[in-house]
Amino acid sequence: MSSLKEICSGLPLQPLPTNHGRDPNVPHAPVRTPNLTAEEERLALRNALRYFPPSHHAILAPEFAQELRQFGHIYMYRFCPTVRMRAYPIDQYPCRTRQAASIMLMIMNNLDPAVAQFPQELVTYGGNGQVFSNWAQFRLVMHYLSEMTEEQTLVMYSGHPMGLFPSLPSSPRAIITNGMVIPNYSSREQYEKMFALGVSMYGQMTAGSYCYIGPQGIVHGTMLTVLNAGRRYLGTSDLRGRVFVTSGLGGMSGAQAKAAVIAGCVGVIAEVDEAPLRKRHEQGWLMEVTCSLDQCIKRIRECRRSKTPLSLGFHGNIVDLWERLVLEHKRTGELLVDLGSDQTSLHNPYNGGYYPVQLGFRQANQLMATDPSRFRTTVQDSLKRHIKAINQLADIGMFFWDYGNAFLLEAQRAGADVSKEGGGATEFRYPSYVQHIMGDIFSLGFGPFRWVCTSGDAADLEVTDNIAASVLEEIGTQADDKIRQQYNDNIRWIREAGRHKMVVGSQARILYSDQKGRVSIALAINQAIADGRVSAPVVISRDHHDVSGTDSPFRETSNVYDGSAFCADMAVQNFVGDAFRGATWVALHNGGGVGWGEVMNGGFGLLLDGSEDAAKRAALMLNWDVSNGVARRCWSGNTNAYETIQRTMQENQQLQVTMPFPVQDQHVIDQALQG
Repeated sequence: MSSLKEICSGLPLQPLPTNHGRDPNVPHAPVRTPNLTAEEERLALRNALRYFPPSHHAILAPEFAQELRQFGHIYMYRFCPTVRMRAYPIDQYPCRTRQAASIMLMIMNNLDPAVAQFPQELVTYGGNGQVFSNWAQFRLVMHYLSEMTEEQTLVMYSGHPMGLFPSLPSSPRAIITNGMVIPNYSSREQYEKMFALGVSMYGQMTAGSYCYIGPQGIVHGTMLTVLNAGRRYLGTSDLRGRVFVTSGLGGMSGAQAKAAVIAGCVGVIAEVDEAPLRKRHEQGWLMEVTCSLDQCIKRIRECRRSKTPLSLGFHGNIVDLWERLVLEHKRTGELLVDLGSDQTSLHNPYNGGYYPVQLGFRQANQLMATDPSRFRTTVQDSLKRHIKAINQLADIGMFFWDYGNAFLLEAQRAGADVSKEGGGATEFRYPSYVQHIMGDIFSLGFGPFRWVCTSGDAADLEVTDNIAASVLEEIGTQADDKIRQQYNDNIRWIREAGRHKMVVGSQARILYSDQKGRVSIALAINQAIADGRVSAPVVISRDHHDVSGTDSPFRETSNVYDGSAFCADMAVQNFVGDAFRGATWVALHNGGGVGWGEVMNGGFGLLLDGSEDAAKRAALMLNWDVSNGVARRCWSGNTNAYETIQRTMQENQQLQVTMPFPVQDQHVIDQALQG
């Protein structure tokens, strides 16, 4: 087995490692169909071989060609390390600076088989959210990070390490961009070609920015969504006996089962792939598993009656489940579902993100590789059936929302009945959860703040949990009712997080907090490191799915109605602003939760090491990281954001934001246009 020192020594060339190919014991990404021409195949091969001296080309070229033709991409399986991939304690990485070691830890966590969806294809989640494009890139990055000083920055172009460049100690240690393709060429078809050529990469959100923390990362946001959906749609915070039906148990969607139980409801989650379903069950995230629709209906009825929280995984297609719920209503007059959504990876509908109801799992994988055109038509027919069943249930009282996974967008493109009469470009028959549930929370400045204890010690995580809860309790006593409710939800979460066994991979935690809370928690954790109450540095980050991290007209900015929902200034400014305000690394991506070409998103990581410098960086960067998005949302006309940024300006005299003057008399506009 290789060691950490060995994987930091660069590409192993003398001798070349044995090519063990694909490991049959882990799940693998679906075959890609880039439809390369003969000349493009030659180009893909040339591009891959340029990582290696010509003396090795005769050996590597045939196997790279076979990978390209067999799997649709050159992953370089020969160079997949044999070391156990996980987040090792920070002091075990052979580095010159802890900042570099923290990045290495986060990269290896993203590729941990317990965390990653397809670890050998370097996919963390979402079916195609890559950490790197191939294993040569991984090894070179680890080498560069082990050599890096605090006067160098690693530059990353879509998985490719361009190299170490001289910079300042105050500069980020890594600048990452993924998928920065000229807009007119940012189509799915172009992406498949560019990824196969090895020149661009889809980093999703936290996959290619090295900040994923396992499905816990979305459990909390999902729990908040379900709780607030109950408040909005059902008029109650008590969800006992209420039924939430959805789909997906993968890298992100796997959180739904745990979140449903924490929220107190009955969660029924369909999943066509047995591997992730079994994985969630073994991890304790799913309480029960069945492949029987009869058993699903039986357990729904029992738990509704007894008001017992349950997470039930249905091994089958979500369309079958929705249609069975329609049939039960026709038979008995009983509506067995209160809340509904969907978390299939519809940002990637034709390459494993969505499995059509007409085909079994294996049949679908075969058809998508052998006849992509027919598979596409089959997916679109399935989406129409999918929506038809949801519409029938919604018409009799179920509340459905889009989870920002491009479900309604792709359903509309398939010809399904999801249009909203008189709706704008980002509106459908059903709202996105940002429009109805989470958007106003973002506009208050609340979003998914995260930290990772680099010691790998659960005791450190417990200390930081207590610090975060105490900070929020203190701040919450002085907050108004709207903000206090958000603090209380998060205090409840953090106080219970340990017993819910959230950790998969690194010793990490997430909670939703506003600007004041994030800064206060970061400074308190940094002080605890300085005092020795926390034994090693802590990395802070966030999901890109946040108040200012992402411009996404069908998700994060779907409740921006001034015409700027399709503009991406916010994410780019966020990336640049975080870079010069002290982030340890920053990332900017094309593509995210709703797919390539649909989103721009930015993320960061920042190492707290107990120093005064770390405290200054955290305060300056986190204040900007939140206020940037609140100011943009204020300018677009959001009332919550207007009030939030006004309050923030009162607390910080150096902050001066251009405030909008709303039109109070619409007749002024009507008369002007008539004249």
